[in-house]
Amino acid sequence: MSSSVHSQEPIPVEDLDDDLDSAYGEGFAASTASLTDSIREYREIHGRTYQNYKGSEYWGPNDERQSDQLDLVHHMLTLLLDGKLFLAPIGPAPQKVLDVGTGTGIWAMDFADQYPSAEVIGTDISNTMPLFVPPNCRFELDDAELDWTFAPSSFDFIHIRYMMGSIGDWPRLYGQAFDALKPGGWLEHFELSVKFDCDDGTLTEDNPLTKWAPIQTEASERMGKSFVVSTFTRERMKEAGYVDVKEYKYKLPVGPWSSDKRMKEIGAWNLFFFLRDTEGFCIYLLGKVMGWEHASVLAWVHEISTALKNPRVHVYYKASLVYGRKPEAVESIMCYD
Repeated sequence: MSSSVHSQEPIPVEDLDDDLDSAYGEGFAASTASLTDSIREYREIHGRTYQNYKGSEYWGPNDERQSDQLDLVHHMLTLLLDGKLFLAPIGPAPQKVLDVGTGTGIWAMDFADQYPSAEVIGTDISNTMPLFVPPNCRFELDDAELDWTFAPSSFDFIHIRYMMGSIGDWPRLYGQAFDALKPGGWLEHFELSVKFDCDDGTLTEDNPLTKWAPIQTEASERMGKSFVVSTFTRERMKEAGYVDVKEYKYKLPVGPWSSDKRMKEIGAWNLFFFLRDTEGFCIYLLGKVMGWEHASVLAWVHEISTALKNPRVHVYYKASLVYGRKPEAVESIMCYD
């Protein structure tokens, strides 16, 4: 893996001429389950639709813009991992795999294509998955926060990614995943930070990007599902009983400001990811949870979008990939209540 990606060293910055500032402009701005009518009747908030699954609360929309954004983050994170879908050493022929919070199902389908030996199940609370999928892949509407109904010791690999603000009790989730894994099976969790960081002083205190994380984090914590996840993943997995736990830490630039070719490409996709639906991060959390007027939410979205397009501000955020193994010797189901 490239040291320029899996590294906590400063990201190299490209020198820009004044006429290159325009590079950050509008170009970047530019089932197998049978569903009930109640699930199809999504809630609508200011023109955006949201899931309606058994009272489960989630901050993100489930419409086309959000689906596009989820596919963009899949592409970006696959680039980050050198084209890999995961890093856990699961072996060449997994038999049963679970993708928790599958979103559009793109990771599950890609995995199913790469591993025809595996039965791949993707679960989510919203029906944003396609109807036509690989024959060894299926999707189920399910809330990972509820009691799991999968048979104990049934999965070789459980995959979790980009679930910040989705789970109120991570130790319980890791415990349920532990029970569902076969002895020797692997859990991998890839999570992003919501905080913008900067190594060269170009992010100032008065920049809206400095205020982004405190506002988003407060809203998520009021909802009871904090955005602050990756900081504690490794220790929580160890506490849940996983062994051979390994963590990879990354910096993801926002925008193509790096002089490193690979980081420049990742940064470009990252900026595209944010600009595709900055509003989706804010409508529910700031409007419904924090009580902001809709006009104030839109003004804030404009401020953030404008700030992200500034090539003179070299921001990134951190990501963490952690995997761990269920010990072979485990016989009984853990108690995680």
